[in-house]
Amino acid sequence: MIQFNLLPDVKLEYIKAQRIKRTVVSLSVLLSVISIAIFALLIISVDVVQKKNINDLSGDIANFSKQLKGQEDLDKILTVQNQLNALTPLHDAKPVTTRIPAFISQVTPTNVTISELQVDFDQHTMTITGKAPSLDAVNVFVDSLKFTKYYTDQDSDNKDAFSNVVLSSFGRTSTGATYSISLNFDQTITSSASEVTLVVPNIVTTRSVIEHPSALFEGSGQ
Repeated sequence: MIQFNLLPDVKLEYIKAQRIKRTVVSLSVLLSVISIAIFALLIISVDVVQKKNINDLSGDIANFSKQLKGQEDLDKILTVQNQLNALTPLHDAKPVTTRIPAFISQVTPTNVTISELQVDFDQHTMTITGKAPSLDAVNVFVDSLKFTKYYTDQDSDNKDAFSNVVLSSFGRTSTGATYSISLNFDQTITSSASEVTLVVPNIVTTRSVIEHPSALFEGSGQ
């Protein structure tokens, strides 16, 4: 049997468009249903699951609080813990006092001796008293202190190690001269937070550069 398509092309296009429309509508409805389902699950998660988690956490906090309140001498334990926590910054702030004699040895001329060294680590001041063969040697010592720089393992920039260097008193003796020098030192050079290296000016020979140096401090054997 021979069949003929008697529908005009316009009618065929219309039917095809209707089918596409129904397909699009069906997909839209399906996507809407899926979106609503996901939204509903999110609401359930927030409203139910999160509330349960919050309740569980609140219960845990209450239990831990009860246990802490039942702990004997809790205040003493906390006080000791706070003191232990404070030890580290206190240790870091403690000056490295042993650096001072070594640094002074590096900047003192070989022909100058020290009879007394007073150091105030709170005010970062120092007073040096001693003897020298002449006042010229004392002045060289003063200049050595004034122009000495330092740098650290954390900062390579040179900074003044000493400031306000003043020859506060001096006198002549039959064997030379006496002196007293007051100064301020940068607190960084005694800080345990970094390693410090002095840069001494090349204006005098110091004990740090000779093989067998004489005693720096009067009455000492080294």
